[in-house]
Amino acid sequence: MFERSSGVLLHPTSLPGRYGIGDLGEAAYRFVDFLSDTEQSLWQFMPLGPTGYGDSPYQSFSAFAGSPLLISPDLLAAEGFLSVEELADVPDFPIDKVDFGWVINYKKELLHKSFLHFESQATPEQKTFLEDFAKANSGWLPDYALFTALKDYHGGAVWNTWESAIAHHEPAAVVEWTEKLATEVRYQVYLQFQFDRQWRSVKSYANNKGIKLVGDIPIFAAYDSADVWAHSDIFSLDEDGQPTEVAGVPPDYFSTTGQLWGNPLYRWDELAKQNYGWWLDRFRKTFELVDILRIDHFRGFAGFWAVPFGDATAENGTWRKGPGSALFEVVKAVLGDAPIIAEDLGFVTPDVRGLRLQFGFPGMKIIQFAFADDGTDPFLPHNHDPNSVVYTGSHDNDTALGWYEKASPAEQHKARLYTNSSGQDFSWDLIRLTFSSVANIAVVPLQDILSLGNEARMNYPGSASGNWQWRFQPEMLTEEIRDHLKLVTQLYARDKASVEKAAKRLTDNPVEGYDIL
Repeated sequence: MFERSSGVLLHPTSLPGRYGIGDLGEAAYRFVDFLSDTEQSLWQFMPLGPTGYGDSPYQSFSAFAGSPLLISPDLLAAEGFLSVEELADVPDFPIDKVDFGWVINYKKELLHKSFLHFESQATPEQKTFLEDFAKANSGWLPDYALFTALKDYHGGAVWNTWESAIAHHEPAAVVEWTEKLATEVRYQVYLQFQFDRQWRSVKSYANNKGIKLVGDIPIFAAYDSADVWAHSDIFSLDEDGQPTEVAGVPPDYFSTTGQLWGNPLYRWDELAKQNYGWWLDRFRKTFELVDILRIDHFRGFAGFWAVPFGDATAENGTWRKGPGSALFEVVKAVLGDAPIIAEDLGFVTPDVRGLRLQFGFPGMKIIQFAFADDGTDPFLPHNHDPNSVVYTGSHDNDTALGWYEKASPAEQHKARLYTNSSGQDFSWDLIRLTFSSVANIAVVPLQDILSLGNEARMNYPGSASGNWQWRFQPEMLTEEIRDHLKLVTQLYARDKASVEKAAKRLTDNPVEGYDIL
């Protein structure tokens, strides 16, 4: 069970900086300082992979790779892999949001220049570091690097439209194309090498400050990904490489027609024959980069919604049985008691709850969901389980203030009554309520700490564009906000000193069967 703590949800793309998108440079370290100064213990973020359709972190070209857009140009320049002149003429990017199309074009050119510098002037030691990285990641990196080089060669076309032999990942074609695109493949390896180095440096800095990183992986892989292309045997595809059924969820809180994600479904029978090797590799790689892992759509391991390929909505899907405990028994045998958070929102059936409880994974509680029912609502703090993670809202929700302004009068009234407030400072009303929960972990999006409204919402589930764009500026983290967050953290005993004091009190005065941590 996790100890009592709190943290902030912020994707690295939302960090400030002059290159149009947050990256792993100075701003990442200053955000860690903010977390440390305010007595936080956790930095949570979304998947870190290279984004594909709709710029969504949950639709990545790889389940293993990191996003090159997060690479800091300033850190590359500090090592001599970009010149001062090459960083002098930065476009006038908006500071409050990410314009992905503009940023992608600019950063691609910049990163390629960096690669040319590395190729021509890297020291033997630096080249050895890259070679060591490539060897250590030989299970996924060659396929990913070739996949990305092939996509560029084919103008971004989906892999099943490539020449038949390479589209089917035939060994001879893989060798042929790897030789043909050798420089482009090396470039992709270089980008992953730089992402890995910069991310591990941020992680080390955070860990030394007492901050744990909470990562996130989607349960499903994107169709247009190196994973599906290179491991078609573990996905439900037909002979032409098209999905037979795709993932989604039935109609719910977020959408009356359900959510049609479009990801190919797993062949869990084939994965079982392989002792879930692909999933084990995925967990291993992710735990190299994070301390705690949230699994998005955890319920899919118990049962998943299968939608016929080609349907326009997710309404006509069918529930199918997932691998259940079999996968996590293997994970436990190989990795031990992995620190996993289960995103168990939505249509939660007894088998989903049973699977989570069997392995002791904490579930999620969203405070915004708590005011639509009566006092028995499981999202109300007095009904929380200590082995839970409570949020004001997640990346899929509106901000606290945005939710309140759009909530029904009945929900607004209940929220004010429950928080004993006037609603004049509702973001902080919800933060205090979240931190007061008995749930061991409390996490709040930075937008709520900044008391921002709907304009700062990160994602609209079911909407293909206009998401994942919000960014903050350094001056927003005022001394008043820092002091207030630190005070609330201490008030509800989520700071390290309070946790240590509570642990000592329990040790000195044990109560059988009771654990306040």
